[in-house]
Amino acid sequence: MKYSPLGDSGLSVSRVCLGSMTWGVQNNQTNADAQIEYALTRGVNFIDTAEMYAIPPREETYGKTESIIGDWLSRHQNQREDIVLATKIAGPGFSYIREGAPITGDNVIKAVDSSLQRLQTDYIDLYQLHWPNRAIAHFGNQWPNGMQFLGQESESHIAQKLDILEGLAKCVTSGKIRHCGLSDDSPWGLSQYLRLSEQHNLPKMVSIQNEFSLLHAKDWPYLIEQCVNENIAYLPWSPLATGALSGKYLGGARPEGSRWTLMQRNGLFRDTTNTDKAVAAYVDVATSHGISPVKLALGWCDQVQGVTSSIIGATTMEQLTQDIDAFSEPLSQAVLNDIHQVFKQYPSPF
Repeated sequence: MKYSPLGDSGLSVSRVCLGSMTWGVQNNQTNADAQIEYALTRGVNFIDTAEMYAIPPREETYGKTESIIGDWLSRHQNQREDIVLATKIAGPGFSYIREGAPITGDNVIKAVDSSLQRLQTDYIDLYQLHWPNRAIAHFGNQWPNGMQFLGQESESHIAQKLDILEGLAKCVTSGKIRHCGLSDDSPWGLSQYLRLSEQHNLPKMVSIQNEFSLLHAKDWPYLIEQCVNENIAYLPWSPLATGALSGKYLGGARPEGSRWTLMQRNGLFRDTTNTDKAVAAYVDVATSHGISPVKLALGWCDQVQGVTSSIIGATTMEQLTQDIDAFSEPLSQAVLNDIHQVFKQYPSPF
């Protein structure tokens, strides 16, 4: 396993981050235990979760994933320091999470305390804002004029960010969290947090995790360039595009128990004609080089300049093994050349 610095945090994280959002719906405690323990044997030291998990989000499963991780930690307290544990506070929109309220400094403190209780730990290594209070062009909304969000009360949102940073600072000072990060945010959002942190001597965001894959690479190069120059860890989530890049959904297939058979908060917006064509082409490239589509997709993501650690998720041990194996050896230049030809044909399928 290879490791990279987590931005300015001083922490070193594995190039593979174990995602956990299926734990509590598609996976139970026994499954999660097996995944954690196997990942640790493979050198993975980075686990990502969130207060709103399991996915798909429902009131009855809110906090379930953190509780599952906490159950494991309670039985393996001697291994807590071996793990870089990341979780997130939910943004506004869910009536059962703080009555749908936006993220505030006070809500950060409340959410941190609740996460610590569920996780059964004294500290969180990386505490992230799951999505911002303002509307953001993610989840298929990145097309020009696809949504009205530019200039939306920017001064108000800057004031909110300062309040949030002050809440995070209190949690850092008290030792409840060690470092702060973002999720599902933009260059403007990151820039404002960095500016406010410097102006007011508040904690710096050390990372940002956004959706990034062969099918959705909109953060290259501008956000990733900023991350590299500002020493911010860039953490791709869904590097397999919710499993599409494995090829299992080709031709409208829906394997039993797979993610695309479950309710999707934003719908199956990734399921487009061009997605199917792009995935079929990537599967052909993988086959021609004698590797799996999973190896191709995850290996490509790992070699992108500026990527720190890719967040993987699995519902079976077979999938987890295959995912981690994909990072063992880099892709050859011949494979990368063939990938590039497909990428230029389908740069943004959804």
